[in-house]
Amino acid sequence: MIISVVFGLLALTFTGLVVVGALIKGSRVDADPVSPIAFPTSSPSDPPRERPSDRPSERPSNRVTDEPDDKPSPEEAETRTLNTSLKNNSLYAGQGLSRVHCPGGSASIYSHSQLKALILKTSRCMDKAWSKVLRARGIEWHRPGYAITATRGRGACGDFPQRGSIVPYYCPSNTTIYASTTAMARGSGNALGYGQITEWHGGIISMMAHEYGHHVQQLSGLSGSWWERTLESGSQSGKLALSRRFELQATCFGAMFMRSVSASYPVTSARRNTLYYFYSRVGDHPGYPRDHGKPVNNGRWFRQGYEKNKTFQCNTWLAPASSTS
Repeated sequence: MIISVVFGLLALTFTGLVVVGALIKGSRVDADPVSPIAFPTSSPSDPPRERPSDRPSERPSNRVTDEPDDKPSPEEAETRTLNTSLKNNSLYAGQGLSRVHCPGGSASIYSHSQLKALILKTSRCMDKAWSKVLRARGIEWHRPGYAITATRGRGACGDFPQRGSIVPYYCPSNTTIYASTTAMARGSGNALGYGQITEWHGGIISMMAHEYGHHVQQLSGLSGSWWERTLESGSQSGKLALSRRFELQATCFGAMFMRSVSASYPVTSARRNTLYYFYSRVGDHPGYPRDHGKPVNNGRWFRQGYEKNKTFQCNTWLAPASSTS
């Protein structure tokens, strides 16, 4: 009961990135010059054995029960005692995401029906990409739920989007992703929409991949370990520093997915540069809590995931503070 209440309070922390700065509609988009993180440089050995990861106690009512066809072999899926720590999680011993055939088509971000259909379609591709990696490390996988509306609604972790916000959120208490298509595309209140950065639907899909990254963190035990550290932290600045590492890791995981579908989506070199531009323009809004990371570091960690495509390369918990500020 206490655990479910605690997780239910995480809505603000699990929200996506916030649009900042002067946003320019992208008929001309240059690649951001910032390089990805140069750390770490090698894959860790199999992490030491620890306690089993916590399993979510609830399932959303719209759970889809069918699963990807490419299940790992029995040898890959052997039961393991998981390391659920932040720095040495079992997930880091996994490899990159395999290529997934996932054509994006020409959906308009300004059409609720088209964008919702694209979100749900690409979510199946995220299932296929991530389920194989998680199961190969002995991590139990299940599909997240989705609640996609045209305007707004109320989910298990609160209103979506939050008042004056545009961002989707992942709710750990029922492992469901909530989003408003209109808010993401056109904005809400004083918050400009992602459509002010790029009208290409890949920007919004990459944000949904960020939310799926939170699902990966939940299943692997990273979420639970992060929250334990947050409760133990004695200062607000310490809690925010942990939140930034948590969110930047989800951005890195989301970028891994966009790389996995680059051949078929397609993410051409020009579209890749659009994504680099996009992530260098989103992050902590001036005057608000610094809980997601500044734009330059969002750009770095997106490039990290896209260019290196390895789970251990998204280990923000070992990265220098300068790259997670």
